[in-house]
Amino acid sequence: MKILVVGGGGREHAIIKKLAQSDKAEKIYCTPGNGGIAAYAECFDVGATDIDGVVALAKKLAVDLVVVAPDDPLVLGMTDALQAEGFMTFGPKKAAAVIEGSKVFSKELMKKYNIPTAKYEVFTSSEEAIKYVKEQNTYPAVIKADGLALGKGVILAQNEEEAVEAIKSMIDGRQFGDSSSTIVIEEYLTGPEVSVLSFTDGKTVVPMLSSMDHKRALDNDEGLNTGGMGTVAPNPYYTDDVAGECMEKIFLPTINAMNKEGRTFEGCLYFGLMITPKGPKVIEYNCRFGDPETQVVLPMLQTDLVDIMVAIYEHRLSEIDVEWAMGSCACVIMASGGYPLSYPKGLEISGLDSKGQIDGCEVYHAGTKLADGKYLTNGGRVLGVTAKAITLKGALDKAYAGVEKISFENAHYRKDIGQRALKAAENADPLHLGYKDDMEDYIEENGVYLRQ
Repeated sequence: MKILVVGGGGREHAIIKKLAQSDKAEKIYCTPGNGGIAAYAECFDVGATDIDGVVALAKKLAVDLVVVAPDDPLVLGMTDALQAEGFMTFGPKKAAAVIEGSKVFSKELMKKYNIPTAKYEVFTSSEEAIKYVKEQNTYPAVIKADGLALGKGVILAQNEEEAVEAIKSMIDGRQFGDSSSTIVIEEYLTGPEVSVLSFTDGKTVVPMLSSMDHKRALDNDEGLNTGGMGTVAPNPYYTDDVAGECMEKIFLPTINAMNKEGRTFEGCLYFGLMITPKGPKVIEYNCRFGDPETQVVLPMLQTDLVDIMVAIYEHRLSEIDVEWAMGSCACVIMASGGYPLSYPKGLEISGLDSKGQIDGCEVYHAGTKLADGKYLTNGGRVLGVTAKAITLKGALDKAYAGVEKISFENAHYRKDIGQRALKAAENADPLHLGYKDDMEDYIEENGVYLRQ
């Protein structure tokens, strides 16, 4: 098969590297791609949201499958346009992608179908929103832009002053453009967060390996919200009991609810969860692979990703046995100094080989470009340095050792990725999570962990 992947970040790099492992992937293309992706796929200069341009490119290349990875083109209807021209696609149609495209839609869906989530109210008037916040007088207050905002459209206001400022900047100041003309104010939930990506064809839902994201820019979960500074998988808080409850009360009800609304979801549906004292609740849905969760989940996938994507398109996911490697995976994001605010571009990156990799780790390029044989920074999140091991500590040690081999001016990364998971996993089932000492009885053989 000839496959075209739409997008140009670390998530797309991870998808492409996994697709490239399939003997069914004859040729892989990407648009627009980046410096690291160019080593694994032929890249083109068509924007990820240029629907007509992508359709024309797919025709020109005569591809067999188009993978639409980012949220923006999915919400805009790129999958619909491609399918109208007869292309096999991976990614939901516009009617289903609204589950991420509108926080208001997703919250009302959960309320209608009794899917557990935080209490909320919707506002288009800053005056009404401020009045509501003052009446509630409970902090932190969760204030969300209705539409897409590059993963940054959520503000946790710690007091009334911060809440008023956030409301005014979103609704009146259009901080996130039209995406924040409508906002959702939610109750603040407590508990560990869990990300669960899932494959679904609208009939069957197959949760992937769970993961834990680290959103804040600085150590100890301080600083500004980002698109994600690192991830680990699996997440020790996602026990078998929690997984069973999620399937019964959240995953299947969501798929069924979308079907009842005439918005059948086909592709990757991301569940952002909070494991509260009252059980798991939905924080958010995403209509695609998460970034950087994909960078720790897909390296652990043992089933052919091409087979999974084709089965989803053909509505026969139930026939596929999706299998995962034993052990753990960790990803540390190397970002530009100043991210998520202003930062320079065009800084030379040293320590990478000709394919943009280093020994012992997978390096996923998020914001890079290749010029005159040199890798340069070209975004806020630059690289995701990822490693697998039998134990989480082993994976983290390998990932951080990889980070030490790479350098660029004012590179910034968190030093505490995975530390909460390590503490939580002290009593975890070693066969499920791979953290205990007796996992050292296992050896890795072609990505499969076998007892010695």
